[in-house]
Amino acid sequence: MSLSVDVFWSFRSPYSYLATPQLQRLEQDWDLDIVVRPVLPIAVRIDGFFKRVNPLWPPYLARDVYRLGQMQGTPLRWPRPDPVLMDIKSGEVPVDQPHIHRLTRMGQAAAEAGRGLEYIAEAGTLIWSGVTDDWHLGDHLAQAATRAGLDPEALERSARDEADRLDAAIAANQQALETAGHWGVPTMVFEGEPFFGQDRIELLLWRMKQSGLKPRA
Repeated sequence: MSLSVDVFWSFRSPYSYLATPQLQRLEQDWDLDIVVRPVLPIAVRIDGFFKRVNPLWPPYLARDVYRLGQMQGTPLRWPRPDPVLMDIKSGEVPVDQPHIHRLTRMGQAAAEAGRGLEYIAEAGTLIWSGVTDDWHLGDHLAQAATRAGLDPEALERSARDEADRLDAAIAANQQALETAGHWGVPTMVFEGEPFFGQDRIELLLWRMKQSGLKPRA
């Protein structure tokens, strides 16, 4: 019987994006089911969060994710447009957000269709790799859904017509993350134990082997 791990993931998190290739390799190499559970980014969830952070944190984060991408060989450029509309200098985040709710609902719908990891890999690459300045326009997201093995029209329809249900599922994901003992992304939760950050995937693998994780046949 395959083991299972929950992955809490955000479309606005560069560390989530950088963790995804490692998660794909994990699922390819080991008898493991990865359950993607999208959550909203902290900038949207916590009002005024970026007004209170240490001003040294954002420039350090940028330096860290770019060098990590270089080390991994994963192309990374801050998205254009940003999935979260905000004033970087003031930390002001408007209530009306044109992108992040649509993205997160589509991620949840993809996960419910059994293609969550495939979708976040394709959509994450579209948004974060720098392949386009207009990931939100045209058929870019539709093509990402197709590459992930999904029906793009059905995915968009679900995100539009089932918004309230999907939002409730996303809120439940956030509650499950906090119940497991963390608040940030990416966090992997195995048998109730949280592993926060893309640099904890090897630790997660070690723990799962203790529970009998086997190589995929």
